[in-house]
Amino acid sequence: MKRTSNAQQLLQARYLLRNPSGKIIETPHGLFKRVAKHVASVEEKNKAGWEGTFYDLMVNLHFLPNSPTLMNAGLPKGQLSACFVLPVEDSLDGIFSTLKSTALIHQNGGGTGYNFSKLRPHGDRILSSGGTSSGPIAFIKIYNTATEHVKQGGKRRGANMGILNVDHPDIEAFILAKSEGNTLQNFNLSVGITDNFMKAVSANADWNLINPRTGEVTKAIRAKYLWGLIVSQAWKTGDPGLIFLDTINKHNPIPDQGIIQSTNPCGEVPLLEYESCNLGSLNLSKMLKSEKGKRKVDWDMLEKTIEGSMRFLDNVISVNHYLLPEIETQTTNTRKVGLGVMGWAEMLARLEIPYASEKAVELGEKIMRFIQSKSYAVSESLAGERGVFPSWTNSVFHPNRPMRNGT
Repeated sequence: MKRTSNAQQLLQARYLLRNPSGKIIETPHGLFKRVAKHVASVEEKNKAGWEGTFYDLMVNLHFLPNSPTLMNAGLPKGQLSACFVLPVEDSLDGIFSTLKSTALIHQNGGGTGYNFSKLRPHGDRILSSGGTSSGPIAFIKIYNTATEHVKQGGKRRGANMGILNVDHPDIEAFILAKSEGNTLQNFNLSVGITDNFMKAVSANADWNLINPRTGEVTKAIRAKYLWGLIVSQAWKTGDPGLIFLDTINKHNPIPDQGIIQSTNPCGEVPLLEYESCNLGSLNLSKMLKSEKGKRKVDWDMLEKTIEGSMRFLDNVISVNHYLLPEIETQTTNTRKVGLGVMGWAEMLARLEIPYASEKAVELGEKIMRFIQSKSYAVSESLAGERGVFPSWTNSVFHPNRPMRNGT
């Protein structure tokens, strides 16, 4: 395993174990052995063999799991998940209970997503006190400040996804929240978009903003104006992004579990409230072979790597330490994993395929179709060996396809 000076510096800063005085007591090989041993510990047969497989996947940089797994596997109460979604209810107790859960998750290496649309708008009445509401943006700022001061195991700050639905009365202020460029640095922001809103944009129609507390329309504005505001701010600052809520729920594999309202901080995984997800990346730059002096995609190696990686990620769900009982219940019910890729640009360079070319697009489609097909096949095989995920009977896979993982 060759390492650049940058890689060595990053390993030392974030991943290698230290003793109480702060001295590094682990080598990179020791790191991968620690992770492989812990993740293989749930194997009932050939435990040593799977430990070796997992070690080889990582030490050869064919596959790497998300950072919390590398940081915490094998440690007492090791929290291994990268992604969480938490509820934000319209009460002071609910808001700050979630903030406490957020602090625990960030302290242990995870990132969190939230939809703040249940919160009453700025200036709305609070009947119990006779006062007025601070609104969702004020509480997003509180979450941002808390994130600033809770480092993940003393190694980095946590990350957040903040979503506000496009019909919330505070949506204009939310869209403009990062207009100065130096606010909410620990948040990605996204507008929760619906099909009806996009139709209103297309028709240049009015769009109603609705108080979530009362269900009453507080204001009507041109949908196209709101769309223009989103576009201009995304161009200016990179935020807000868009979350297409109807599309996400249309493709929700377990619709009976509830409506998905949020994603993890970087948007890869739509999750229910209290769900967590474990991510890992296949390194495409390593999935190559030479034939007659020409590089080609090594489909056999890619398939073998997918098989080991999917088993690895499923094991992580079983060996994980869950910080909240609600998270353990939701996560183990659906057993969602996220298998992604890295090294795509490097793969194209080695294949001498221009990045911005039709040939690159075609190869990308072919590779992802292959990864999807093979990873689903592995999940089906794991279901035969270990049983389906508990919510399988409520999923789109039932009754024809036994699956170990909801995604």
